[in-house]
Amino acid sequence: MIKAAIFDLDGTLLNRDESVHMFINAQYDRLKKHVGQIPREKYVARFIELDNRGYVWKDRVFQQLLHEYEIRDITWEELLQDYICEFKNNCVPFPNLINMLKELKRRNIMLGIITNGKGQFQMDNIKALGIEKYFDTILVSEWEEIRKPDPKIFIRALDQLNVSPNQCIFVGDHPVNDVKAAKSVGIKAIWKKDLQWTTVEADFIINDLSELPLIIDKINT
Repeated sequence: MIKAAIFDLDGTLLNRDESVHMFINAQYDRLKKHVGQIPREKYVARFIELDNRGYVWKDRVFQQLLHEYEIRDITWEELLQDYICEFKNNCVPFPNLINMLKELKRRNIMLGIITNGKGQFQMDNIKALGIEKYFDTILVSEWEEIRKPDPKIFIRALDQLNVSPNQCIFVGDHPVNDVKAAKSVGIKAIWKKDLQWTTVEADFIINDLSELPLIIDKINT
């Protein structure tokens, strides 16, 4: 019987690709007097490329942008601070996020998040999505001092929810950090399909968060 569901954040609950695109366009508009000599399309595309879907922290991204485009009248620290302060205002949820969480809570399923990243930054994004109140535990790698795919962060979440691995599902978009890591501790892994990968060895695959209650029904029967 499934008693808990744990989620990744970026690419699973938060549509990070869309959020990043919105943020960097808004940053270009805010700081146009500093970066306006670069065509918008080039600035946006190069940021997204250097960001590598969030796997490169933005200090390095902004340093590289300033170097490549020879920007002199703003520092990378100022650009980074703008990112830290403003990204939360551009958070885009995946469809059916709130309805799915409400349905799982209606079923008395405990909910958790395990996300890699900076602690306050990720919490700001969770709050911006309006979902913090639904979760019984939230583990962010910076604060936990453990990163996925380390199994210890999954075990810590299970302990906090007071469930065994076979009573839990984990939902994520990354084949190693999410799916393989969850399966390694005995949690049923559900892959939220991402076009970046084609074959992922998950217990279940979903395209939309609204599919989760049906999958839980299937596991329980």
